[in-house]
Amino acid sequence: MAAEQKIHRYQVKISWTGNNGHGTANYRAYERSHEITVEGKPSIPGSSDVNFRGDQTKYNPEELLVASLAACHMLWYLHLCAETSIVVTEYLDQSVGTMWETEDGRGRFAEVVLKPVVTVTSSSDSTKAEQLHEKAHSLCFIANSVNFPVRCEPSIQIEHAA
Repeated sequence: MAAEQKIHRYQVKISWTGNNGHGTANYRAYERSHEITVEGKPSIPGSSDVNFRGDQTKYNPEELLVASLAACHMLWYLHLCAETSIVVTEYLDQSVGTMWETEDGRGRFAEVVLKPVVTVTSSSDSTKAEQLHEKAHSLCFIANSVNFPVRCEPSIQIEHAA
């Protein structure tokens, strides 16, 4: 008998805010600006990548995909650490996503590399702390949903007493 599945739905609203009065009359006539909103939460200013006439001061979909992978991994990792008495005091990930673009304008992600630097207390098992990254990766909803490799290159540091 198959395990019962829970279904979760996520409703997100995307509103294009880049109409400069001429709509999409031509490729250069409009901005790629938009707002990402979820009811009851602050909005996220979005645009396309600067390479595609986007606004570099706003988040682009590619950055948000990499951020989603990194955040999902982090949240699972912290959960697993809490369950196994590993006390994390800092977590910083400077992830990198690589996307390939073809001559006809299509693109796809080749990979995302997560690079979490985790600080744990001196009483925590640093070997176990490093191993938990593999389990967190296997549980990550977002990593399980993409069709490209997501690698994790963790670094564990021990917190020094003040």
